[in-house]
Amino acid sequence: MKLPKWLRKTLVVAITVCTFGLVTPPSSLMAADEPASDDSPSSDWQNNHSGSQIASVTAQREMQAPVLTRQQFIEQMMEKAVVQSYEKFGSKIAPVIEDEFRDVILPRIEEVIASLAEQYPEEQLQYLAVTENPSGGMGERIFHIYRIDTGEDIIRFHVRREHPPQDGYWFQFHYHTYHDNFQTHYELGKIYWDKNTPPQWRT
Repeated sequence: MKLPKWLRKTLVVAITVCTFGLVTPPSSLMAADEPASDDSPSSDWQNNHSGSQIASVTAQREMQAPVLTRQQFIEQMMEKAVVQSYEKFGSKIAPVIEDEFRDVILPRIEEVIASLAEQYPEEQLQYLAVTENPSGGMGERIFHIYRIDTGEDIIRFHVRREHPPQDGYWFQFHYHTYHDNFQTHYELGKIYWDKNTPPQWRT
């Protein structure tokens, strides 16, 4: 059953406030009526709320959330990165590329996340979160890391399909950062698919 937009927003705020921001509302509640662009802000649902509501949730989180060590932060981010990646790959693509993804791409993602952790004091790491709902179809978005207190994206992890002439299909993994307004592609690695067209994401 599809909930009205106003009811979804109300439930999201209620869950967030009642749990002091420690529980992420279900992705089905935060899903927009239309698919979000791969380059759209990660936390559009927060942008619809007043600054006082966000400040209230932020203050409650400061009082309740334990300070993460950098290692704990990296481990939590990586657990979520794996979940979102496999959700994007779907049941058709995941079995084919999972070994190479774990051996080649995940270590590079971990390096990027570890580098990000070094840029923040440990008491600030609790404000960084991973998005849910990777894009399906032909979209590139795997997950973004964003600040929950401002709604601003920090890093966007994407994958795109490449089909060079006289070659098969490749999955090119890369990321963008806010430092240059997400313009530069920083490559993480490529995984070969096949001569045949790959299925759509999340199928």
